[in-house]
Amino acid sequence: MTDTDIVRQRLFNQRIDGEKFEKPEEVARWLGAIQAQDYLQSLWAIGLRLRSANLADIERAIADGKIVRTWPMRGTIHFVPSEDAKWMLKLSASRMIAKDGRRLEQLGLDAEIMESCKELFYDALRGNKRLSRPDMMKLLEDTGISTKNQRSYHILWYISQTGLICLGPMQDKQQTFVLLDEWVPNSRALSREESLAELAGRYFASHGPATVHDFARWAGLTVTDARSGLETAISGLVSAKMNGKEYWMTRDSPGYFAHDESSVHLLPGFDEYLLGYKDRGAVLAVEHAPKIVPGKNGIFLPTIVVAGQVVGTWKRRLKKNSIDITLSPFAQLGDSEERVVEAAKRYSDFVGLPLSSAEIKASN
Repeated sequence: MTDTDIVRQRLFNQRIDGEKFEKPEEVARWLGAIQAQDYLQSLWAIGLRLRSANLADIERAIADGKIVRTWPMRGTIHFVPSEDAKWMLKLSASRMIAKDGRRLEQLGLDAEIMESCKELFYDALRGNKRLSRPDMMKLLEDTGISTKNQRSYHILWYISQTGLICLGPMQDKQQTFVLLDEWVPNSRALSREESLAELAGRYFASHGPATVHDFARWAGLTVTDARSGLETAISGLVSAKMNGKEYWMTRDSPGYFAHDESSVHLLPGFDEYLLGYKDRGAVLAVEHAPKIVPGKNGIFLPTIVVAGQVVGTWKRRLKKNSIDITLSPFAQLGDSEERVVEAAKRYSDFVGLPLSSAEIKASN
């Protein structure tokens, strides 16, 4: 297996090239989880993997409870299939909470305060109610629980980790929160062994070829737990070696014999194509990596991908009746320039705004 094989297969397994899905929940179920701290970018991460969809279609799936936004892995916000949110949270919650323990202690958020917050939120949300983030914070402040100095985020994060609450639909551009058990009344119940196997199976099907260390990093698991999941799911997997590393994928991975060497995509920031792996070297040259996360601030910029390689970044400016897109390739695009502009048009169609300009400028 070569880097080219890895790139081609990942494009197809991630459904960036080739076969697409019909429904947003099918994308979430296939990928397992979709990183989603940037709300609009994460909608595009789902949209680009659908045969035909727009932004409103995906928000409808959120409003209908088909996909849920919460903090299931690495303590980071993701979209997940609604029925899987609870077992995914349970799989890593204790490790994530323990990891955040020192910060909670610094903020003066002890077990007694967190229990009070849980009771307040439960009483306010039960009966299928939803509250915006500011309303949740006001609820705490009114009862004497300070939300200053990042306490608000850590309270919401912690209580989401316990599985009591999750994010609901957006309301006037504000996050809302709901009770997870009411919002998702039919949660699947899996044992820890079953959870590890289920997650491993989905990961290597959708992200393969990938290593066990890629899986561990993506899922926020120890390598021991990642290996355990892999071993349980291994009957449906095949492996190949390259440079001393073992890569896994499913036996029925979609073929890439019709791979278009000139395929061009504008991927969102935090897309699984990059964030789904510990080692990104097959698709992103080392010298360009700092340009994707400027200042090492943890914010992954949207990327231009040509033939599977990350070749630049892009940003969009939403206006009242149109959209401007600025493309910043790392080098001259050459024959790909026209197709990059076509990819920008696909994004503008998704958000439902005409593309007023697609400016190409040199990346810093």
